[in-house]
Amino acid sequence: MIDASAPLPGPPSAKRVDSTRRHHGDEFVDHYEWLRDKADPAVIAHLDAENAYTEAATAHLEPLRQNIFDEIKARTKETDLSVPARRGGWWYYGRTFEGKQYGVQCRCPVTDPEDWNPPQLDEVTEIPGEQVLLDQNVEAEGHDFFALGAAGVSPDGNLLAYSVDVVGDERYTLRFKDLRTGELLADEIAGIGAGVTWATDNRTVYYVTVDEAWRPDTVWRYRIGASGQPAEQVYHEADERFWLSVGRTRSDAYVLIAAGSSITSEVRYADAADPHAEFSVVLPRRDGIEYSVEHAIIGGQDQFLMLHNDGAINFTLVQVPVDQAGDPAAQQTLIAGRDDVRLDSVDAFARHLVVGYRADGLPRIELWPIGADGAFQPPQQITFDTELTSAGLGSNPNWDAPKLRVGATSFITPVRIYDIETATGERTLLREQPVLGEYRSADYVEYRDWAYAQDGTRVPVSVVHRAGLELPAPTLLYGYGAYEMCEDPQFSISRLSLLDRGMVFAVAHVRGGGELGRLWYDGGKLLEKKNSFSDFVAVGRHLIDAGICRAGSLAAMGGSAGGLLMGAVTNLAPDLFAGVVAQVPFVDPLTTILDPSLPLTVTEWDEWGNPLDDKDVYFYMKSYSPYENVAHRDYPPILAMTSLHDTRVYYVEPAKWVAALRHTKTDENPVLLKTEMNAGHGGISGRYERWKEIAFSYAWLLSVVGCG
Repeated sequence: MIDASAPLPGPPSAKRVDSTRRHHGDEFVDHYEWLRDKADPAVIAHLDAENAYTEAATAHLEPLRQNIFDEIKARTKETDLSVPARRGGWWYYGRTFEGKQYGVQCRCPVTDPEDWNPPQLDEVTEIPGEQVLLDQNVEAEGHDFFALGAAGVSPDGNLLAYSVDVVGDERYTLRFKDLRTGELLADEIAGIGAGVTWATDNRTVYYVTVDEAWRPDTVWRYRIGASGQPAEQVYHEADERFWLSVGRTRSDAYVLIAAGSSITSEVRYADAADPHAEFSVVLPRRDGIEYSVEHAIIGGQDQFLMLHNDGAINFTLVQVPVDQAGDPAAQQTLIAGRDDVRLDSVDAFARHLVVGYRADGLPRIELWPIGADGAFQPPQQITFDTELTSAGLGSNPNWDAPKLRVGATSFITPVRIYDIETATGERTLLREQPVLGEYRSADYVEYRDWAYAQDGTRVPVSVVHRAGLELPAPTLLYGYGAYEMCEDPQFSISRLSLLDRGMVFAVAHVRGGGELGRLWYDGGKLLEKKNSFSDFVAVGRHLIDAGICRAGSLAAMGGSAGGLLMGAVTNLAPDLFAGVVAQVPFVDPLTTILDPSLPLTVTEWDEWGNPLDDKDVYFYMKSYSPYENVAHRDYPPILAMTSLHDTRVYYVEPAKWVAALRHTKTDENPVLLKTEMNAGHGGISGRYERWKEIAFSYAWLLSVVGCG
């Protein structure tokens, strides 16, 4: 127990050991690279000392942390269940129970095969015929960390394949359970990637393994109970830029293996019913050409639907007969590419398609009915009431279901689940995410704003706060800006603890994300990466100039590649922020990207560039790397949060960054490092532990902007 009244000890001081890096005629002396060796007791001792210092430095916030945790818990319906989704003769759903850290997967039998309306289940009434498929709480017993990678039932409903990670390093163990008897089978496969895909023979599964750099590089096929026979290697990807994934089409007709880098795709397909099937390439890879594949039956003919960017920067949708898949001349365009609309996805069903796209910076979905003659009927846009709604497909495992499951949410609208009658368009609200404590969305406002970057580019900003809040007010600005990922509106119960204390929450949709299409992404990567950072700073200044936030009360938060954003903007405009939270931050990017043996290296060169071979990339990355640009100046208070077993952004990056900041900066503001010693990139496991982690960061943020 820490005595809050005792004087705060000084922060840990990491020893400085010179390690010289030489590339392209440049020398960089790295004083803290020794922290990379987590097998060194001195490294663990240093991280422990950092944790102790962080706990001591934030001990005064314990009452606020507890209050926030209690608020999250009080607003959450702890004993709950999801809306059932039908597959075969069963309704599948998830349960949570008060006091339990993890979910429970369940199912109950379909009583009327003609009735596609999900049964009206509740969390307390005994459900006839309910079967527990997997209780994650049981699986997690005895482990400090637990993550479920996959849980997939065989097409006949008899076997469950599931994978678990009990370390946090994203290497999973695959197990099988006979759902007729409840017994675990003897088959067990260790050290695989998260997912698993069933063939339709109900005995064969496909999975991927990862190489030493955690790249999914090999697809395997395994037949359950095959008398100790080893798994069969189906495909190995030798090119270190490419990652593999495997899945089955919704039609159950094909297994697909997708190989992809950041800018290039190649897909293979095989008969899902044949456990010995050979895979064929849909279209051979061409550098810079991306495509995805879905199977449809249109007019009685097997078709592949492909989204590709060959000659269409924001992608085009085509169909091609399966037996002519490799002939580009056989493609028929369904949706031509447009500069103002980014095509994201296509999902095929027996009687309709669902097209996902982005327009005006937000995701949208369209229903394309297929007539009896195989012709497409006029598309129907699925719309919602509020400007900032994010909508997408929910659980739709059935090829020929007469209903479409859709989810929608916004910053102030809890997640809503709908069933849409595809023949009539009739919409039924099945569930709204419960928020206890008399939550009313009318008590909050959300809106889209725009800032101007230093080059004149308009940058979208999402803003949410309590209705009637007197502005300017303390503000938390969040950002990510990489990999074409989109920070779309999402409801958060925990965020209410900030909003109800008078804080504004804003999202800077900076370049490098995909909110405004592929060009928006291209404008924030490679040798344009600095646009992400200057966009974020421009949004922060806009919030102050527009009277939303007052100077001196703007905090910033981001994680992973968004942690790089945090590190870069604290160098670019340190006086703009009252405090910065950097979660699993990628703050030493050049060291990482120079080492091909590490994760986030070879596969990342399409995103960041290859500084090993390209002198311009090397010096460009060096010019924005947060760690290498720590300067003799004042910095805002900083809280860096990381995990010892993170395989995507090593703990050493924030550890080095914090050490360099403490040694170099000229102010007395605290720089804190909090390392989870039993977690990976996604942070600590278990919902209550995650709530505590959220409460920790939120209490710190509230304190630095004066709302604590």
